[in-house]
Amino acid sequence: MSNSNRKAVSLSPDAIQMIRGLIIGELITILLIGGLWLWLRPRLFVNNRAVSVSSQNPEAVSTITGSTFANVNDMPIGAFNYGGSTAWASIRQLVDSQIQNTRPEFQLFYIHPKDSSPGSGAGIRMLLAGKLDFTQSSRPLTDEEQAQAKKQGLTIEQRQVGMDGVAVVVNPELQVPALTVEQLQKIYLGQITNWKQVGGKDLPIVPLSQSPENADTLLFPDKPADKQNLSSQVQYVYSTTEALRRVKTTPGSVYYASARGVIYQCGVKLLPLGLTSEQLVSLYREPVVQPNGCPQKRNQLNTAVIKNGTYPLTSKLFVIIKQNKGQEQQVGEVYAKLLLTEQGQRAIAQAGFVPVNSQEVAAN
Repeated sequence: MSNSNRKAVSLSPDAIQMIRGLIIGELITILLIGGLWLWLRPRLFVNNRAVSVSSQNPEAVSTITGSTFANVNDMPIGAFNYGGSTAWASIRQLVDSQIQNTRPEFQLFYIHPKDSSPGSGAGIRMLLAGKLDFTQSSRPLTDEEQAQAKKQGLTIEQRQVGMDGVAVVVNPELQVPALTVEQLQKIYLGQITNWKQVGGKDLPIVPLSQSPENADTLLFPDKPADKQNLSSQVQYVYSTTEALRRVKTTPGSVYYASARGVIYQCGVKLLPLGLTSEQLVSLYREPVVQPNGCPQKRNQLNTAVIKNGTYPLTSKLFVIIKQNKGQEQQVGEVYAKLLLTEQGQRAIAQAGFVPVNSQEVAAN
């Protein structure tokens, strides 16, 4: 057809308005269907999973009830915020990801504090401020935290789900073979200030620590976090990452932290600890990897000495739950329940910690 025979097609304003309305209507319909699918998907997934398990093995549900994530009842549905201890990092990476895969209706989001370094204390403060549904802690609640909760008309509960060792690391060049717990504590109290006082060279000690209110491990387990009373000579660090960097470059430095956070590091030296100089215990699993063999091979944590009580300095892992008979309590209770299942305890062992259930749980 020649250009001269083509006729331009024009639409009236009413027709254009009608077409525009149809397009907008279709877009709204698509959005509504998509939103409905996102809302229904977790519920359909849970129902389908339950049907699938029971149809394949009618006895499976009654046999494994309470031992896996899939069989924990009264799961809240939605997205929930939590925070707290940096020592829990490997649990968040491994265990919480397993929870997400098995129970997609229970979405967890770790929230960093805005006004302080992350840690057990920061998480508890955020919980009391209503910013979290529950929090993770590597030390017990303090009297001050309990009092603050009571002042707000609340009760907070700590639920133990695991154990950890408190490791002590120094610069690799330091010629000190080990410390007793008493010597370590005296260093942080300012009563021992030079390595020659504990069998080393004439070298000033540079003690490093996270601030007690945010620390994930306590040097004095029998004292609450707000009563540690560390020496004014202690230099505070923001995180274990910062501390390890300083230990590598400062000859007289020493630092204590969650064993899981430092045991695999190549640039620091782990010191055995003991209640006496004749009872020294290392957190390294035999055979020990020598410095020249790292990072091709890395030392592994000897969880057996934590579990059997021969290692003298340990910490406990708690889920901190707000007892308000509301959604926060339900979310915290369910999270603790998930971690205390057989599957949860096995995952905690895989993350490098010691499970607490009386039933033996293997890491592999």
